[in-house]
Amino acid sequence: MKQAERALHTQTMPDGLAQPRAEADAQTGGSLLHASITTNALPSESKSAIEVPELDIELLLDMYRKAVLIRLLEKALLAAAEEGQIGGAMHTAIGHEANAIGAAYALRSGDYITCTYRGHHHGIAWGMDPGRSIAEVMGRSDGFAKGKGGSMHFVSPQHGMMGANGIVAAQVPHAAGLALASHLRGESKVAITFFGDGAMFQGVMHETFNMAAKWKLPLIFYCENNRYSEMTPIWRTSSIEDIYLFPRAYGMASMQIDGNDVEVVHAAVSQAAERARSGYGPTFIEGITYRLAGHMAGDLETYRPPEEVEKQQAHEPLTVLRKKLLARGVEEARISEIDEEVDEAIDEAVSFAETSPWPDAAETYLDVFSESTSEES
Repeated sequence: MKQAERALHTQTMPDGLAQPRAEADAQTGGSLLHASITTNALPSESKSAIEVPELDIELLLDMYRKAVLIRLLEKALLAAAEEGQIGGAMHTAIGHEANAIGAAYALRSGDYITCTYRGHHHGIAWGMDPGRSIAEVMGRSDGFAKGKGGSMHFVSPQHGMMGANGIVAAQVPHAAGLALASHLRGESKVAITFFGDGAMFQGVMHETFNMAAKWKLPLIFYCENNRYSEMTPIWRTSSIEDIYLFPRAYGMASMQIDGNDVEVVHAAVSQAAERARSGYGPTFIEGITYRLAGHMAGDLETYRPPEEVEKQQAHEPLTVLRKKLLARGVEEARISEIDEEVDEAIDEAVSFAETSPWPDAAETYLDVFSESTSEES
């Protein structure tokens, strides 16, 4: 067996020796499961037990509405990409909705967020208008950045969305800067930064881990771990089996949660935000989730078996929340009514975006530099 292959099939024992992972599984009756790197593990098999209060039914219904809005918007974007209406790469977060919604509802207006190029769901969760969001992805002038940011650089400071980023992990130190500003100004604002499992081993991540922990910055690190770095399963790249334990080396509190359950995400982010506002520094949250669509529009998805995707669909965010609502007495008719209302809203949003004008060519030269007043100069 090649050395690289051998490494993938071994686990480190307490005495520092290594044994084949298959043998370790056999010794534990096949119960050895690491949700961080096991691509077919369900998000509900996450490891951290935290207190999860039941949220008000009306709040859950609002969250469900937002989840359906995100899901249908992303599907509309995929359809637009297939029709050639979107230029460049376009990445959806179908299956990630609960991570964005649970976090957004746990934080306050005025808090900050940065995220990856897979960030439409965060923008919508934080209140960005669907029509203007779709217009932005299509490069139209009614978009939040006049069509200049597109899909990979979603930004809307008035909503706390301080920028998605096309460079892996580049948004993480940006969030640390926002948290530092809040700290120096004596404000109570918290910054949260979202990133994927593929960002975990970027050098800038660890520089930011250390700085944030040392200075006790009001910052929440949130890893949306869908177990795939683009097309590569994380078990091929990670030397550790439980990602959430990694940041503890920097003296940081951390947890691994079910990222597909909005109540669990809401509870975890609420706890992290309270710690941050109280001066206890950053928290690392690993939200176990799964990307149900391809890495990007047009992805043939030859790198994962259909059976794995089908298994994960049984525990996807909308299904989990819908079952939760029904179990707590919400009638099926009320849920269906929300589905229909959101479907109509997305049709209107798409129509708005498609009729939005293209930016004038002169816009190319605008918003490049910040104009200073004569008094400032």
